[in-house]
Amino acid sequence: MSTIYTHQASNVRKTWVIMSAFLVFIILVGWVFAQAMQTSGVLYVAVAFALIMNVASYWYSDKLVLMMTHAKEVQKQDAPELYRLVENISITAGLPTPKVYIINEPAPNAFATGRDEKHAVVAVTAGLLERLDKTELEAVLAHELSHIGNKDMLVSTVAVVLVGFVALLSDFFLRWTMYGGGRRRDDRGDGRAQALFLIIGIVLAILAPLVATLLRLAVSRSREFLADASGAMLTRHPEALATALEKIASDPNELRTANHATAHLFFANPFKNGEKKGFLTKLFMTHPTTEDRVRALREMNI
Repeated sequence: MSTIYTHQASNVRKTWVIMSAFLVFIILVGWVFAQAMQTSGVLYVAVAFALIMNVASYWYSDKLVLMMTHAKEVQKQDAPELYRLVENISITAGLPTPKVYIINEPAPNAFATGRDEKHAVVAVTAGLLERLDKTELEAVLAHELSHIGNKDMLVSTVAVVLVGFVALLSDFFLRWTMYGGGRRRDDRGDGRAQALFLIIGIVLAILAPLVATLLRLAVSRSREFLADASGAMLTRHPEALATALEKIASDPNELRTANHATAHLFFANPFKNGEKKGFLTKLFMTHPTTEDRVRALREMNI
């Protein structure tokens, strides 16, 4: 019988495997491009640019997301029960109490963001407070605080940096070939090796951004399973999290302030048409399906 601890350990291992595959893939892409272009200098420039852009977005991610979702900060006197739940779970998790925000939307959902545990925020929608009972709300908050404790913002940002790097490098390589860079030949030979690398490089440049995106989404899904297991460990009540997921999935309201840039942050997929069960569709999902998450929670043994 699987337990919360085995689920948690399994999802940590899965994240490391995916991230390792991600890094190996990027090294392979970079090596092929460098061989085709006969220079490694462009790699360093691309890495520096991608890092600067994505680190800047990571540093200000909380402010950007709160602004995009129209979340408003609340104090303890404004929402005492919500605040107490956040404080209690934070103490249990060994985390500083994050700032608390409410989004004035009828669709039940929540998210956590912030570059580290000292600058974290938790936001819930008005619909979440209305639809869930106390134990279910506590379970959702435990899930979100687990994202903070598990440093998922950092993991997500690293994945985004890698995707951005692959996209930037692929675009540069395709432009280089388009403007005649591929016609240059190696003076030390007949250029057949370079021509082979050029063909492989063009194929990789077309496919690499797609593969990188799929790897990033796989990381996102594995972190959701991890946060479910970690949240259940905090409350010792996985059934409450399972019923919360079912209530949110059955709610007809769509989160109007969500978009594809912020969808991965939310507790549940904010788009009501986003849980089709086809294999290809699942590959492009930011969250595991509600069915898969509920099944995993109900298989856990405490």
